[in-house]
Amino acid sequence: MSAETSDLTKVDSAVSGLSSSPTEEKKGHRRASSSAAGVYNINDLEKEGKELQIAKETQKLNWKLNTSPATLDDKETLKKFLTTPPVKKIDLHFPLGLEVTARNLKGVTIKDALDAIHKQFKKKADDELELPVLAGFEWDKEESWTRLIVHQKKEGAPSGGGKKKNKKDTYDE
Repeated sequence: MSAETSDLTKVDSAVSGLSSSPTEEKKGHRRASSSAAGVYNINDLEKEGKELQIAKETQKLNWKLNTSPATLDDKETLKKFLTTPPVKKIDLHFPLGLEVTARNLKGVTIKDALDAIHKQFKKKADDELELPVLAGFEWDKEESWTRLIVHQKKEGAPSGGGKKKNKKDTYDE
């Protein structure tokens, strides 16, 4: 039996001694990160003390949280970065405690943020939401550097609800 074990060790040593082992070749071929240049990790920005600016366009969207962001007319706004400088991910904090995370390795866009919010609210009916319309985002570095506060409002601006206004006029007549 001892002869058998010595044979095995000879075989094992021969295999491990091969220089063209497939595992060694693959070690150096790790896929590069798919993040774009100029896109930051929010934690790195906090360490460096870099300030975030939020896209002002989010305040003008008058978007209902339970409707798909694809229904918005302004497609160009959706493509813009949510923050300057762009970040890979950011937490969106609602006043009642709910927190959602928007992620995009090429930089979080306004659409990414709206998609993350919509995922939480898409099953809610209009009357279930106390404040169903997005008013905008706020960055409070004193409270949390890595988080944006989501502001909501009761209704969209009159410019967004033109059709509803016409319906009311027809009922009054």
